[in-house]
Amino acid sequence: MKESNASTEPIGQNLIKLISNLCFSVFVFSVLVFTVVAITYQPPDPWLESAPALTRLFTQTENATFKDDKSMFNTGEDLQSSPFAPSVPPVSSITEEVIEKAEEKIEKSEEKIENSTVTERSDCDELRVVNCSDPRVLIAVERFNLKLFKSIVFLEYQTPVNGSKPNECDVAWRFRNKKEKSWRKYRDFRRFRFGYAENCTYKIVRGSGWHSGVNAKRLFRSRVNATRTVANAKVAPGIRDDEINDTLPSLGSEMNFRKGKYLYYSRGGDYCKGMNQYMWSFLCGLGEAMYLNRTFVMDLSVCLASTYNPSNKDEEGKDFRYYFDFEHLKEVASIVDEGEFLRDWKKWDRAHKRKVPIKKVVTHKMTPMQLRKDKSTIILRQFDAPEPENYWYRVCEGQAAKYVQRPWHALWKSKRLMNIVSEISGQMDWDFDSVHVVRGEKAQNKELWPHLDSDTSPDELVTKLQGMIQPWRNVYVATNEPFYNYFDKLRSQYKVHLLDDYKQLWSNTSEWYNETTLLNNGKPVEFDGYMRVAVDTEVFYRAKTRVETFYNLTKDCKDGINTC
Repeated sequence: MKESNASTEPIGQNLIKLISNLCFSVFVFSVLVFTVVAITYQPPDPWLESAPALTRLFTQTENATFKDDKSMFNTGEDLQSSPFAPSVPPVSSITEEVIEKAEEKIEKSEEKIENSTVTERSDCDELRVVNCSDPRVLIAVERFNLKLFKSIVFLEYQTPVNGSKPNECDVAWRFRNKKEKSWRKYRDFRRFRFGYAENCTYKIVRGSGWHSGVNAKRLFRSRVNATRTVANAKVAPGIRDDEINDTLPSLGSEMNFRKGKYLYYSRGGDYCKGMNQYMWSFLCGLGEAMYLNRTFVMDLSVCLASTYNPSNKDEEGKDFRYYFDFEHLKEVASIVDEGEFLRDWKKWDRAHKRKVPIKKVVTHKMTPMQLRKDKSTIILRQFDAPEPENYWYRVCEGQAAKYVQRPWHALWKSKRLMNIVSEISGQMDWDFDSVHVVRGEKAQNKELWPHLDSDTSPDELVTKLQGMIQPWRNVYVATNEPFYNYFDKLRSQYKVHLLDDYKQLWSNTSEWYNETTLLNNGKPVEFDGYMRVAVDTEVFYRAKTRVETFYNLTKDCKDGINTC
């Protein structure tokens, strides 16, 4: 028995040691795996996580080609859930509290001048001829506007000036719409007719419509916004928007050029593709430049895709600034115009024996991470391969997507287009509803959208909108339907507005026409399909009630059968 116990004892001890060693090994291995994961883990892009609309709009790829949604035109200011997008900076606005403080100051100053005031008079004679420079006139206008325009933030007012009659004043102000996430300012100037209340204070009897106060228009400062030298450009005179500055950024001296670090993309297969693909690719390049801490060399020439041209042909030579806010882009990103960059590069090569260090990258498969420590002055990405290997956005695919984040906050719509949006919305006094009616090619394609055509027919539109929008409201129809009279049946129920009702805003007497002509070296610019979609999109977003095609009018899926 003793020999048996002696023989079994070491076996038990060995078994315990084996189990303990095994457990310790598992523990060590687990710690090692956890450490590796903690070091290498890259969180998903919170921009894409927080804005699934972006992934739907811009990542619907099939064999590296885009399914382009041409009915809406979204840019950074429309998609503000990004943690990278700068919030609207705090700006002083005209509120009821501000007005009350101004009234208190006026009352105190009047008490010092005389003991009896106008409010004690029974006949109010002094108010029969309105003194437009009287501070109480401006207070009456400010209070009137606050009550009438609930969706507007009033930023600053100009001193009122005389109207066309003794009881009228013209007043100009700057504002922004509460539904716009950018901090851009817009202008309005209106005419007001004044009377007086029982206590002999000014009251507004009538306020005229958008841009009616023509005598106050001149109060907006007019400045020369030279973008490029325009020789003998014949442009109609007008008040320019002094908020726009899209002059080309200069590198300065040769030494500044040499000290800089640049990322230069050659033209690739994205050129002449749809606007969604253009933006997706452009922001990939700009995002890589930001990741590499380099200045992005930017080609301002945009090719208008054939789908937006009546000729059904691609149109080259469009200016980036027709569609996007170049001033804002310059403020948030380091960029240089390609033409300016190439001129400075040639100057340097001619003036110095030693050429500028350049690294040529001939494939998108060299990742941004591999270029992070490169010291060359210029990194030139060449896109010479056949499609789809020559698309810019391929640089940001795969592992690079964890490091390069597209700066959506840098890309806003052109302020000139947004001025048209404000004009249209202002002419409806910011009190309107809107319906987005998608037709065109989708309505004709019965295989992918079997019900869309019938669901957006005139009779169906009347029936469906009656349950969503109150009768005789202003209704703006954002649509790609080419036939203007298609929506006539809606006019029996609503005050219908279409983009073509506002053609004067881009006619040859308009501010938009004047400024784009200057951008185009004195040649008139067509108000093209991209611009129409951009304006339609933004007016639609400013409506009080918005009716969508694929959420409210039809059960068909936005991207075809079985894609809902």
